[in-house]
Amino acid sequence: MPPVHTYTVDLLWTGAGDAGTASYTSYGRDHELSAPGKTVLAGSSDPAFRGDPTRWSPEDLLVGALAQCHMLWFLHLAAQRGVVVVGYADQPTGSMRVEAAGHGQFTEVVLRPRVRVLAGATLPDGAPVVDAVLAELHVAAHQHCFIARSVNFPVRHDPAPLTYGTPAG
Repeated sequence: MPPVHTYTVDLLWTGAGDAGTASYTSYGRDHELSAPGKTVLAGSSDPAFRGDPTRWSPEDLLVGALAQCHMLWFLHLAAQRGVVVVGYADQPTGSMRVEAAGHGQFTEVVLRPRVRVLAGATLPDGAPVVDAVLAELHVAAHQHCFIARSVNFPVRHDPAPLTYGTPAG
């Protein structure tokens, strides 16, 4: 039987104020996510839904989780392939449609990874590391990403052209 991993977090609502949920406008959406040994994450709802814009919303976290998962798999697969990545950044965007009754759902997330490899990088066979090599790694990372495989909307990739540099560069 394949291994099953279980993830547990603690969620604490901190927005009750003096009136609790006496009305839709009487309570705060602030909450905290925590887990043993991890930094507390300050959450709220999206500002469009009366949330605190300085805190992480569930929507932010979903988009971030997709980007993190993709990056971690990409780096793993790059290391296996012999591609020396020295920089990685992303600015993903998630689109969510909200219907008249207030129900909503994500319609897509677009990842925009920017990858920098070691100047003069070559594969173990001596071939240069080019955009096509990274494209293959992005496809494989997407196929492996647990989070992307678990959502019911498209997760697209729009990578920037490869750049070369040093770890500090």
